[in-house]
Amino acid sequence: MLPLVIKKNLDIRSERQFLLSIRDKSKTGFSSSEISKVKELSSKYRLPELDIEMDGLVQLLNRVDEIPVSMVLAQAAIESAWGTSRFARDANNLFGQWCYKKGCGLVPLRRNPGSKHEVKKFDSVENAIEEYLHNLNTNSAYNYLREVRKNLRQDNQVLSGNKLAEGLLNYSEMREKYIEEVRAVIRINKLSKHDTY
Repeated sequence: MLPLVIKKNLDIRSERQFLLSIRDKSKTGFSSSEISKVKELSSKYRLPELDIEMDGLVQLLNRVDEIPVSMVLAQAAIESAWGTSRFARDANNLFGQWCYKKGCGLVPLRRNPGSKHEVKKFDSVENAIEEYLHNLNTNSAYNYLREVRKNLRQDNQVLSGNKLAEGLLNYSEMREKYIEEVRAVIRINKLSKHDTY
């Protein structure tokens, strides 16, 4: 799993490097291919009304960024019971991602009466990782996570899973206890070493 997480983060890094390379061009103007690429990224990262002449690139850069490998690995371990859960085995779902269209995944055995969600089925673990990263980078529930990450970037600090875990309050009904669990898995398994690659 580690190589897949790094690969997906490197894909995001490439997109981010493009945005950084054109960030100061608003004074000289963007080429048509640059405008096209920015529009593509703004759509992908759910900022369709982006104004690249104003603060649009700043908003986009807040979403187009990596998620610390240690946190990804810790969450996958927790959410999939270390890869042994039915959802991990039968649906390649390591992160407990839900979907709401009938037949989109596996119905939880202990789903509350009246609930309609399923646990999403993925064609591959790589697809599950990609969607998990996209969720953290775009969903409003993780605005604070992205704010913590932005501050780390501004202070030239390593993107630490231990620090970004603070932004996972809305990931689980366990809230603060979930953050503590993610941090414990990172610490006990010495996963922080994977945050720089």
